[in-house]
Amino acid sequence: MTTTDTRWRNWASTAAAHPRAVARPRTDEDLARLVGEAAAGGRRMRAVGSGHSFTDCAVTTGTSVDLSALDRIEWVGPPSPDGSRPVRIGAGITLRRLCVELAERGLALANMGDIDAQTLAGAVSTGTHGTGERFTGFAGMVEHVRIVTADGAIRDTTPDSEPDLFEAARLGVGSLGVITALTLRAVPAFVLHAHEAPRPLAAVLEGLADPDGPVRSNDHFEFYWFPHTDLALTKANNLAAADDLPLPTTRRLLDDELLSNGLFAATNELCTLAPGLTPWVNRIAARALGERTYTAPSHAVFVTPRRVRFREMEYAIGAADLAPALARVRAWLDRRRAAVPFPIEVRFAAADDVWLSTAFGRRTAYVAVHQNLGLEFREYFRAVEAIMADFGGRPHWGKIHWLRRADLAELYPRFGDFLAVRDRVDPHGVFANRYTGRVFDTA
Repeated sequence: MTTTDTRWRNWASTAAAHPRAVARPRTDEDLARLVGEAAAGGRRMRAVGSGHSFTDCAVTTGTSVDLSALDRIEWVGPPSPDGSRPVRIGAGITLRRLCVELAERGLALANMGDIDAQTLAGAVSTGTHGTGERFTGFAGMVEHVRIVTADGAIRDTTPDSEPDLFEAARLGVGSLGVITALTLRAVPAFVLHAHEAPRPLAAVLEGLADPDGPVRSNDHFEFYWFPHTDLALTKANNLAAADDLPLPTTRRLLDDELLSNGLFAATNELCTLAPGLTPWVNRIAARALGERTYTAPSHAVFVTPRRVRFREMEYAIGAADLAPALARVRAWLDRRRAAVPFPIEVRFAAADDVWLSTAFGRRTAYVAVHQNLGLEFREYFRAVEAIMADFGGRPHWGKIHWLRRADLAELYPRFGDFLAVRDRVDPHGVFANRYTGRVFDTA
């Protein structure tokens, strides 16, 4: 099905498009025909997910491909000795629905980020990740990619079948073709024991250097630091017994909806109207979220409601560089007295071997900075980007950054291999757009 009602805007209002048409294929064969027609006519295409990327990576003036009809679990494979199973999943399914369907089968994703509105293909293709030093991002969980390439072919790729295309396609920012299905390894369903507590930032950073510190002693650890304060909110999630008591619904409603969304929206509005109040507001906000402990199914712990809209940039650096990098960000914020009511989010991930993964070849710390839509963000983000560059920082593919091909080629040892595969399977740029032109083609 193709329509001409085409105006589109992403969740954060940082990108908009008016494509020539929107195609909603119901099968791989429908998509293959559409791709073949576009290639023959010299037209461009881009797959679009749920619009949770902050860049213009999904924007096109050609045909926008909506994969929402390819949204089912196709196959569940036999269990491995550890109980995990390969699961083949339609690319257009949202993570929220995927978690529900996996739970119905007694399965779960081993790790997640804190938003579940993304489509599976969008999350994988932009390098989405959660936190936990023993876990990779989504792309590192992928065992098979089914993709329609510019010649209209439906190609099944694995580490053993077309391995170069597999390696490039499992994190390719949509530039090699349109993914229609992915096989991930799911694990037996589990519950997490969550402990959240405010702690002095200095103590948190000191603990990162401890071999028995919070990053290594917890399954999943992250923290949020409020600029212009000395406090960080730490979050440690660990595998728990299934019969542990959950946090009462009323308490979670208070924390997640009233404090994390309702009150947070009000404080951001106040800082937008009176930026000079930001340090005072942050000190109040840092103390408003107190300590809590609860247990819930993994998905309910990983995911946090996000109703306050913002812009975001995230950089990946070596885990050992986190403390000095964050110290420089803090010094800049204090020197500029910048109005930044959003906390800085810090997460961790294992090294992986995905060619364009921000964690390729190194234990990684992620530093994510945010700004309310009503406040200026460019000076702040550019300052953080310059600091991260001194530590070999790699930007998240779906979040705001200003790097180009020449910059990125120095950060990824397999960047040239990726481009060689991209040029081979899409020599005429059917799946190119302004964003891919900047990061893959412009020096």
